[in-house]
Amino acid sequence: MRKKIVAGNWKMNTTVQEGIKLAKAVSDMVSKLDNSNAKVAIAPPFTHLSEIAKVINPDYICLAAQNCASEEGGAYTGEVAPAMLAELGVMAVLVGHSERRAYYKEDHNTLAKKVKLVLKNDMKPIFCCGEVLEERENNIQNEIVSKQLEESLFHLSSDEILNCIIAYEPVWAIGTGKTATAMQAQEIHAYIRSLLINKYGAEIANEITILYGGSCKPSNAPELFSNSDVDGGLIGGAALKSEDFLGIIKAF
Repeated sequence: MRKKIVAGNWKMNTTVQEGIKLAKAVSDMVSKLDNSNAKVAIAPPFTHLSEIAKVINPDYICLAAQNCASEEGGAYTGEVAPAMLAELGVMAVLVGHSERRAYYKEDHNTLAKKVKLVLKNDMKPIFCCGEVLEERENNIQNEIVSKQLEESLFHLSSDEILNCIIAYEPVWAIGTGKTATAMQAQEIHAYIRSLLINKYGAEIANEITILYGGSCKPSNAPELFSNSDVDGGLIGGAALKSEDFLGIIKAF
């Protein structure tokens, strides 16, 4: 059975001290849950990672990073190499988040290199894919997602893909006032699963966790997570409030 995961992406929020307080609260709450079916991850800013690693219980919380460099090291001012993250106890790295694609023009080749380096350093890539509003309105979301997966992820071997997590982001439903329904989430998740089946076979495809990354909150998490191909969530704003984040985790 594939893993159910709830991952919190803090984005560029909280100071280090605020982050420590939030991480402690989440770790304490999760450690007290009975029979939780979900694995939990948090992705604080780079500046927080070493301090937060000291205060969370790794038996309950997976420490993740929001990004990494596409090179192993060298003259790349301002970048953070995957090996540096691994040394801090980071276990997973977001790759290809919609904001990285939109604001920093990260392309398929760059993301493919990041995925390889994350795996090389024994961490799991959480590979993000999804379409913007214009693409959804033109009904080409399947083509967009297929291209993103094929050009940045499908170069991997069967063993490598099994160490990846996929996160679908309906970019058109984040901060736009529009809402993706649970049915729409299931449709695109099932399509992603079908691409994995065509590439790697059903046995492998059915082991890969696919997260939903679009405005998930305690009120809609149970309906979203009840879908057969939705294996959890990549949570933004709700991850910054420990009670809300816990409410989403409890949806499992």
